[in-house]
Amino acid sequence: MPVDPPVSARAKPGLELQAVALEQFATRGFAGTSLQQIADVAGYSKSSVLYHFASKEALLDAVLAPAIDEFGRILDAWLSDGSTDAARQSFLESFVDLLLRYRLEVHTFISQGQSLEDVPVVARANATILRMAEAVCPPGASVEDRLRFGIALGGAAYTLTADLTFGGGMAGGGTASDAELRPALIHLISELLSPVPAHSVPASTR
Repeated sequence: MPVDPPVSARAKPGLELQAVALEQFATRGFAGTSLQQIADVAGYSKSSVLYHFASKEALLDAVLAPAIDEFGRILDAWLSDGSTDAARQSFLESFVDLLLRYRLEVHTFISQGQSLEDVPVVARANATILRMAEAVCPPGASVEDRLRFGIALGGAAYTLTADLTFGGGMAGGGTASDAELRPALIHLISELLSPVPAHSVPASTR
């Protein structure tokens, strides 16, 4: 069993544990990750993990909440601005920045959203994704338009984490920097969602 190092040597164990837990949740899945595994990878005892986080669910909440909070903020900003092209473009740019900054978090709650729908932090993420879908795809949107939304969101999240899961660079072509990825993602997501017409946001979603 790992022996915890002196506090002076590792001053921020909570943050270290969150970083390890996030990588484990993203690669192994929440159900496939135990607190003991997180402790072993981080080099702490399980009792130390439980000292900082009361449960695995509490640890999941800690690692996902910042991304979900930011997701909600940029979505609220877009909905409050209305349906102008400028507001839509600003949202897409902020959304891509979110994907790049929180790529593992987004991958985790998108890929495991159904299996973890009863976990409060994931339920909150699912609700935010649903609000975004309703804003992008108006009532009565075609199956094709709804698929475009799913491919734009899920595809971007998957691609950004493919290196972590499979290694070797995206499609074997090497790993691009965020500076290269950002404009490409903005362009591609805009292109995928462009067939959906602009619309007035329903009052109930504001």
